[in-house]
Amino acid sequence: MAEQFILKSVGPKLVPFFKTLAIYFVLFIPVERPSWFAMCIKCLPIVSLIVFVLLHGMSLGNECVLLKLIADPFYEESSLIYRYAFSRRILTGLVFSCVGDALLVWPHYFLHGMVAFGGAHLMYIAAFGFKPLNIALGVLLFNFCGVAVSALMRRLSGVLLVGIPVYSILLITMTWRAIARVQLFEELWTWTKLCSCAGGIIFAISDALIGFHHFHHPIPHSQALIMVTYYAAQLGIALSVVDSKASYNKAQASAQLISKSHKIRRAIRIPSIN
Repeated sequence: MAEQFILKSVGPKLVPFFKTLAIYFVLFIPVERPSWFAMCIKCLPIVSLIVFVLLHGMSLGNECVLLKLIADPFYEESSLIYRYAFSRRILTGLVFSCVGDALLVWPHYFLHGMVAFGGAHLMYIAAFGFKPLNIALGVLLFNFCGVAVSALMRRLSGVLLVGIPVYSILLITMTWRAIARVQLFEELWTWTKLCSCAGGIIFAISDALIGFHHFHHPIPHSQALIMVTYYAAQLGIALSVVDSKASYNKAQASAQLISKSHKIRRAIRIPSIN
């Protein structure tokens, strides 16, 4: 029943994404023909995911945290501040990604687009957090990253000699944190965490395709491969906000129960005996 409810809640909000995705691949404007129209078509699926995050009930206000519950007989209300920090960070990451998509339509803005996507990865890292840490996984991924970057270094020059390694560190850190959220053997996982995990991995694959295509050896059908993996990655990451919404509702219900409990206690408080 819960799965059916989630499907009915999430499914309709993803319809614009799949429609704009279909439009992109039906038109499939080659990267060799940059234009404002090509930019709009490329950005539309990410704009749809931004709308999905907003429609899912995200608040642009403060984060959902119980600041304090004061059991003072003269204090009328519990002090609660709610925020959707996770969803807000995912939203900001998608906005940075959309800017990066727009810039990368024109080859001479490659560096600027990379900076925008670096900002997106920072937002995703902030959303996923560093608990649990899983150092062993991080070491493994950074070793893979080092091998991949070293294979590209011979073809790099100028600012890219620094930019590509720095961007790769941000990318692999985001991937590490997305995977680390899933603890299969401790049963501390949800389907949305699996989605963000898959999204992080596929994002790394997509960017690896870009790197090897541009700086190592041309890859056949590179545009199709890169964009399929890229949109799949962003979809997986965007779906992680479903957990954020559920956590908010749970926290809100708990806070309301605590508030009611303290009101009842104040109403039936027995005067102290001196």
